[in-house]
Amino acid sequence: MKKFIYVFLALGILYPLKAQNKKILKKEVIQDVETQKKELIEISDTIWRAAEIAFQETISSETLIAYAKANGFKVEQGVGEIPTAFVATFGSGKPVIGILGEFDALPGISQKAEPEKTPFKTGAAGHGCGHNLFGTASLGAAVAIKNLIASGELKGTVKFFGTPAEEKFFGKLWMARAGLFDDLDACVDWHPEDHTEADVQSSLALVDFKVEFFGQSAHASADPWNGRSASDALELYTHGINSYREHVKPTVRIHYHIQDGGQVVNVVPDYSRLWVRVRDTKREGMNEVYQQVVKMAEGAAILANVDYEVNLISGIHEILPNRSGGAAIQKNLEQLGSINYTEEEQNFAYKIQEATLKPKIGIDGSISPLKSTSDDPMGGSTDVGDVSFLVPVVRLVVTTAPKGTPWHSWAVVACGGMSIGHKGMVYAAKALSMTMVDLFKDKDLLKSVKEEFKIRKGDYKYEALLPPGPPPIGEE
Repeated sequence: MKKFIYVFLALGILYPLKAQNKKILKKEVIQDVETQKKELIEISDTIWRAAEIAFQETISSETLIAYAKANGFKVEQGVGEIPTAFVATFGSGKPVIGILGEFDALPGISQKAEPEKTPFKTGAAGHGCGHNLFGTASLGAAVAIKNLIASGELKGTVKFFGTPAEEKFFGKLWMARAGLFDDLDACVDWHPEDHTEADVQSSLALVDFKVEFFGQSAHASADPWNGRSASDALELYTHGINSYREHVKPTVRIHYHIQDGGQVVNVVPDYSRLWVRVRDTKREGMNEVYQQVVKMAEGAAILANVDYEVNLISGIHEILPNRSGGAAIQKNLEQLGSINYTEEEQNFAYKIQEATLKPKIGIDGSISPLKSTSDDPMGGSTDVGDVSFLVPVVRLVVTTAPKGTPWHSWAVVACGGMSIGHKGMVYAAKALSMTMVDLFKDKDLLKSVKEEFKIRKGDYKYEALLPPGPPPIGEE
């Protein structure tokens, strides 16, 4: 009986000490990020100005690598056969906690840090998804955790993953194929948004493919009967897709981009090319629509009497959400409190909303409550989904732009190059590092995160939706 009482008392003493220790460590990482603030803003702005698209992120990657090395990380470059991909590691042993960082831009939306549409360089790329903030904040959080490992206050390994080409080719797929995420116990991730919350939602599964038609050229006026038009096939194919839209579920999205419809008006074109994407909230539904749209290409080719090819580019899974990790993030967000903005920043936000024809309600830095997880959430897609089928991924989103700002637009680029984006980035680094402290120190939390992951994944065996061979480096 006495032994039981001693054990009970010991547990009663140790639990508050453990909680107090975590509280102290979280204060340390918050202060650490604050100390890094100036450097993080400089790094983010360097990446923002470089604005490099998929697989071309040389300056962006080198800037992040230089900061990781300067802070004592061991860096492996060119991983997954991608020159701009890298992994920065510090520490040893378990647990191994990863953090994801993206840094690619979008073509054609160059913009100055101004609230009216003003290209920085006409026709150039811009960070319309805030990835200059994304990768920088994640690395800042990794550095804060590294410092605790170096001081002996945390035990284990932290890994920062520099992941290129999220916007187009989905670089994490090749990194996953190379087994780079396999040794992780858990991974954390964030994304810029127009609100702040623990992200416990899934995303849309997606398949990305190219359709090409091959015909016979001829003079469009003198002897068009000798021609077989690849452009006709393309038009028939897109008509088929658009007719099919009426007969898919509301969760499905199909979109395409005509990359080559012929070069001149007086030649029957012998070649055409279309880039197509199919999405759904579940990969099973996505695959069903994908198979039907692929069959339509054959039908269009038969009607136009041409040949055709369909080539897979890549495809990504929907995200497996993790509510156990989300609850931990929620507590950290509430501890940090809302992001506060100056009058000048609010005026910038109003002008952004006015220019993009959105309600002039300003920018919201408050913390959203933890939401229920939707069965069929709508929105975008991300290659983080594939990572989430390999290891538990704990996620959050943080305000970096005014409410209602159109994403993938010049307006997001503008905010990412000034103080509104900078504030969200620094805030995200703090929230991420606090959550990583939880994952390192709280064995019960890590166990819960892992168990939820196993339940959600079930007996599904992950397989990347990729063609054989190396990543399409240098392809348009």
